[in-house]
Amino acid sequence: MYEGLREGLVVNLKLALQERLRRKARVFLPRHPRLERIFRGTLAVYHRAINAGPLDQWLRVVMNRETEQFVSSLPYRRLDALEISGRKWQEWEFASYRSTSFPGYDVCEKPLEPGAFDIIFAEQVLEHVPWPSRAARNLWEMLRTGGVLVVDTPFLVRVHEEPIDCARWTETGLQYLLAEAGFELSAIRTGSWGNRACLRANFWSWRRYRPWHSLRNEPAFPLVVWAFARKGL
Repeated sequence: MYEGLREGLVVNLKLALQERLRRKARVFLPRHPRLERIFRGTLAVYHRAINAGPLDQWLRVVMNRETEQFVSSLPYRRLDALEISGRKWQEWEFASYRSTSFPGYDVCEKPLEPGAFDIIFAEQVLEHVPWPSRAARNLWEMLRTGGVLVVDTPFLVRVHEEPIDCARWTETGLQYLLAEAGFELSAIRTGSWGNRACLRANFWSWRRYRPWHSLRNEPAFPLVVWAFARKGL
């Protein structure tokens, strides 16, 4: 409990300081162009230091660990893999690997190749498509019988239009979205992770994970949600 309180206090102090600096900058710096340039340059360096790419983000640490452990439990060297919008998994030694993304391929429109893949990765994708039910159905169509879908999405994360941001799901919501697409409820395994400190830290930036950041899970505050779904007969 004390660890979470301490983490929360540190994050709140940092956020308050950032906001105070913003207010002062709006009042003071326009009258001093040279100081404004120096301040903006320093601020840019600070944001580059704390902003992280997808593999380094605090909010994705546990999710990435869980998905990698799941894939490691499979005979993945014998699987034909497809990754939607990304190349995170290209270094894994799948039997074959293919990556595709919008606008080259619109997952809402039609299956890329029906029944062609043993495993499909759709990470941080479904929240950005206008027709997630259609997309989920097309993912189901592209799997072979017994094939596996790995999907994850944000939940308590700010809107990010890349290029659009349309939806959020809890574990239960994601489970029923996939069931509607054709997966049996009993063949869908879900998980989620988040805590209040990480939630606050990501208000204005995608915070880079540091060793002192708490990975304690608070189930009432999920930042990310994931699911592993297997296609039946």
